[in-house]
Amino acid sequence: MAVVLIIDDSPTELHLFQTMLEKAGFDTLVADSGEEGVSVARTARPDCILMDVVMPGMNGFQATRKLTKDPATAAIPVIIITSKDQETDKIWGMRQGAVEYLVKPIVDNDLVAMINAVMAA
Repeated sequence: MAVVLIIDDSPTELHLFQTMLEKAGFDTLVADSGEEGVSVARTARPDCILMDVVMPGMNGFQATRKLTKDPATAAIPVIIITSKDQETDKIWGMRQGAVEYLVKPIVDNDLVAMINAVMAA
């Protein structure tokens, strides 16, 4: 089954997304910071990454840019997940290399469908 890396500084959000995805049959990896997420992505090479935006240290936009510029991780699709529903954040995320953008709270079926769609592209 596909492996999804979840990068979020909130233990609650990590648990929520991990539970949703495992219930849908995905294997999951978690990281609680942008720095850790970049490291895990380089080592594990997941099939897809869910990236929170607002995190201390390296934020989600910075981590996404770092991943998409690294030849070892550039092909991994990144979905930005944020609590802000602002068009400027969506545009900024896409400019950093994200392939999609979702606003919290996330509906299980929407998340699974989006992950399947970006992995199929």
